[in-house]
Amino acid sequence: MFTTRLRLLTAGEAHGPSRTGTREGMPAGIRLDEAAIARELSRRQRGYGSGGRMKIESDHARITSGVMSGKTTGGPIALLIENADFKNWRDRDIKPMTVPRPGHADLTGAAKYRHRELRLSLERASARETAMRVAIGAVCRALLSEFGIELGGYVTRIGVVDCADQEPLVDTDKLRARFAAAEANDIRCHDPSTYAAMRQAIEDTITNKDTLGGVIETVALGAPIGLGSHVHYDRRIDARIAGALMSIHAAKGVEFGCGFETTLRHGTKSQDELCIDEGRIVRETNRAGGVEGGITNGAPIIARTAIKPIATTIASLRSVDLATGDPSATNYERSDFCQTPRAVPIAEAMLAVVLADAMCEKLGGDSLDEMRPRYDALTKLRLEDLPMDATPWRFGYQTD
Repeated sequence: MFTTRLRLLTAGEAHGPSRTGTREGMPAGIRLDEAAIARELSRRQRGYGSGGRMKIESDHARITSGVMSGKTTGGPIALLIENADFKNWRDRDIKPMTVPRPGHADLTGAAKYRHRELRLSLERASARETAMRVAIGAVCRALLSEFGIELGGYVTRIGVVDCADQEPLVDTDKLRARFAAAEANDIRCHDPSTYAAMRQAIEDTITNKDTLGGVIETVALGAPIGLGSHVHYDRRIDARIAGALMSIHAAKGVEFGCGFETTLRHGTKSQDELCIDEGRIVRETNRAGGVEGGITNGAPIIARTAIKPIATTIASLRSVDLATGDPSATNYERSDFCQTPRAVPIAEAMLAVVLADAMCEKLGGDSLDEMRPRYDALTKLRLEDLPMDATPWRFGYQTD
């Protein structure tokens, strides 16, 4: 479980009446309105390579519990998103789906739950569920913003097309510039030199009736030092963030900072050396991605998520008809050609879910008013915050 204080639940099917979600444990006193949630939902619907569903839906989350007079009450926050496409399914006899699509939960879900047909797996396994995650992520962002924590993201790879500069940044102004540049185009690519090639790669994929994946980079600015812990495996903040990001549909890998690239480097080129600047401990690089020993170190948190090509393709794949036992080609179900640009706000939402939980864990309290003074007292990585007496000591354990 990647959260300990704030519980997240979603419910609903891809073509059912609605999506519902709850966020339990949010402190009281946080300003929240539906417009802020709507902005994030709108971002999720934009991106070159999206399929026909986004032409049908115009997602809006209605707050039904836990927010009164524009502020959280401390009670569970409940949200509702209606599915516009339900009207096309409500009075329809649904043809049984018996040919599983490789790479989806069709076959595994049916085997686990003993479904009589595959659509019963598809309806819940669909990435349509991420609309509610983005909505609840917006709730979590409202909490984080109270403490100056900003989130952003962008695409660093589409297919084989990479952005030119892959080194994780420590400069917050440059990272904010990347956020703005990414939101200005339909690929969410921050690098003007590779935007056209990325878009062409998606266009070629659409022409070839195929799908394409990529890599997204998700960033948190302003996270304090000390979120997470090294003392237990399940408290490590990078493990919790990685679990949240890997829960996204089509996510196949997560790395922090230089991540897998460090396997090609020596140790002296893989760490972030420490310097003193006016009494503060600082780093000039961010190869660790803002996490050391499972604990945030005060630098920007930078996580990359690999998004596989979506498993639903217009071009058929080999499969088996489970009703007859005969070999069969897969049938096409409406989907994106490249979901990577649209996955950026989803990854941001999941990062927000974990960081909001970690902030509540770190600061405690039932209200924003209780949390603020505890936040002000956090370590700021000044020498005065780290008193070292340089005195020899012993463990002191008594053994036989």
